[in-house]
Amino acid sequence: MSSYLFLSMVSIFSMRNYMRKNGFVNYQTILNSELAPHLTLIAPAYNEERTIKENVQSLLSLNYNNYEVIIVNDGSKDKTLDFLLKAYDLEPVELEVNDVLKTKPVKRVYKSRNKAFKKLTVIDKFNGGKADALNVGINYSEHPYVVCIDVDCILEKDALLKLSKPYLELSDTRVIATGGVLRIANSCVSDGGRLVEINAPKKMLPRIQVLEYLRAFLLGRMAWSKLDGLLLISGAFGMFDKEIAIKAGGYDPDTVGEDMELVVRMRRYMIEKQLKYSVFYIPDPICWTEAPEDIAVFKKQRSRWTRGTME
Repeated sequence: MSSYLFLSMVSIFSMRNYMRKNGFVNYQTILNSELAPHLTLIAPAYNEERTIKENVQSLLSLNYNNYEVIIVNDGSKDKTLDFLLKAYDLEPVELEVNDVLKTKPVKRVYKSRNKAFKKLTVIDKFNGGKADALNVGINYSEHPYVVCIDVDCILEKDALLKLSKPYLELSDTRVIATGGVLRIANSCVSDGGRLVEINAPKKMLPRIQVLEYLRAFLLGRMAWSKLDGLLLISGAFGMFDKEIAIKAGGYDPDTVGEDMELVVRMRRYMIEKQLKYSVFYIPDPICWTEAPEDIAVFKKQRSRWTRGTME
């Protein structure tokens, strides 16, 4: 009980400090700056034919200039790839790849004939799981920072601006990872990959998870970030220094909690090399995700999270 009270006090202090410093920030300055980090947004997709077109369009319309989008089709058994080929007028291309991380074989790489989608790259590969798909995206990325996201998540328009801000501010330490608040999108209304109406979940289980997410993200992770002890950047949406992620070995396909495991190895690498670093967390709600509404699905999700933490 006392530990939760302590973390709550640290979190409240940190959030007040964050709001005071960022209350009048003009993100347009970051948007127009040549110093804004160049990002590769990597989204694995497996059997996402129902929503893949809308989700990709959402990722392509974020309020940020210096970024590319890589969709990794992880051996989908439905028509995910076919929908992408048709919707974005894709054609096979040959791209240079830095095969520094070992992955399942890539079948083919696609780019759009339409210049409106020049930021988009689609990679079709044999199934190897989420961690393997993310490693493929890292191998093909052209930029020094990677943003790993679940393809079915909905991002706020300024999500990349807010997530990249610490990389511009903290010049005395190397920011190796940043994350932000995840919110639950159950019962919310979306249109074209954007939330147009925010509602409280109608079912009891998602409502309980709303409180849990607030505790975990606003109290727990905000406090641990302030105490320089944050070990988890959510696999649903997080930004990483690509060089350090590669030197740490990339994502481990053999572990369940690949997101936490990578952050731990990145931290260990920086400590062993005696380099100053920071893992930063921002209390802004920048990503929306669907929470389980069924007890069986909920138990399966939490079992996976628990096994990942234990590993």
